[in-house]
Amino acid sequence: QLQLVESGGGLVQTGESLKLNCTASNLNLKYDYYAIGWFRQAPGKEREGVSSLSSGGDFTQYADSVKGRFTISRDNAKQTAYLQMDSLKPEDTGVYYCAIDWRPTMKQWVSFLADDYRHWGQGTQDTVSS
Repeated sequence: QLQLVESGGGLVQTGESLKLNCTASNLNLKYDYYAIGWFRQAPGKEREGVSSLSSGGDFTQYADSVKGRFTISRDNAKQTAYLQMDSLKPEDTGVYYCAIDWRPTMKQWVSFLADDYRHWGQGTQDTVSS
């Protein structure tokens, strides 16, 4: 069964950086053709899309709240997605989830809709103190 394992979360101060990793295993299909999404859920709030990267790797999408501070990327050889988070703010605090979905022919596809992704990681807690 396909698994996604996130790592890299933690406790940092305002203005610092974190880099999240999301490694896939037990894939029956080539990782290159999966689109990737990063989501977060703050306490008492709904899950929201943070960033998305197409299967082709050429198209990205960022939430307005993180544009210019977060960068999504992937290493297909390592079957790993990354979310580099810089200039962190207390409002970035939450549980961060990675998700992937098989999109081999839709190389421009990106999405912030959670229902569009069939595979999810367990989440990693990121806390930004003021």
